[in-house]
Amino acid sequence: MEKTWIPGIFCGLMLAAGMATAQTSISKAEINPVAHVREAQSWEYGPFVAYGNGVGDRSDFKFLMGGVQAGKVLTPVVYAGPLSGQFEMGVNIMPLWQAYTPAAHTVQETCTANGVKSSCTVSTGGGTYRGVSLTPVIFRWNFLTRSRRVQPWLQAAGGLIYTTHQFPPNYLSNSALGLDGSTSVWNFSPQGGVGVHYFTRANRSIDLGVNAVHISSASIGDRNPGVNASLQLQVGYTFWK
Repeated sequence: MEKTWIPGIFCGLMLAAGMATAQTSISKAEINPVAHVREAQSWEYGPFVAYGNGVGDRSDFKFLMGGVQAGKVLTPVVYAGPLSGQFEMGVNIMPLWQAYTPAAHTVQETCTANGVKSSCTVSTGGGTYRGVSLTPVIFRWNFLTRSRRVQPWLQAAGGLIYTTHQFPPNYLSNSALGLDGSTSVWNFSPQGGVGVHYFTRANRSIDLGVNAVHISSASIGDRNPGVNASLQLQVGYTFWK
């Protein structure tokens, strides 16, 4: 009977050690969320919305997007001085993709009729364009930082956009005037951007990013006026696992 308390004490010590280890693990994630996801090479996923504005000759174009994004940190920290960090690959899908363009109007163009070129007034499309977008390849570099809350990143990506009507709007086709203004319902969207994750607590972050996006059909349509550049502000919320 005198030795029956020994196994009980041993089990109690093992249980206490396990609880202490769990508490230490949780406290590390809470104290330094950035270091925690860096060391775990975590997955990330979450919703986002973005708003953009065209620049240059497309400064009157506006964009609104919404979707979900996922990614996975693939490497341990690569040390390269101020460029030290980790490589991540990701993907996003935007069921909501809208472009707001000037309403349909007329413009002066050079037309060809019976082999003779002359100035003419032609109708140009416009209005709101709706579609979906998929960005299947996102290459992201997460910079090494001493911050416990802020994780900066740099990325390059390539996407695909489908719209229910040919985008961007162009002058309307008129064979009598020698014009073919078709563009395309399919466009490509090479892009690059910078941003930060701000960790509100362990495995949760608010995300802010700015992307420069080029939109082009790669001449799939008869014409490829495209959107040379637009700047898009993105805000999201990320779960890390």
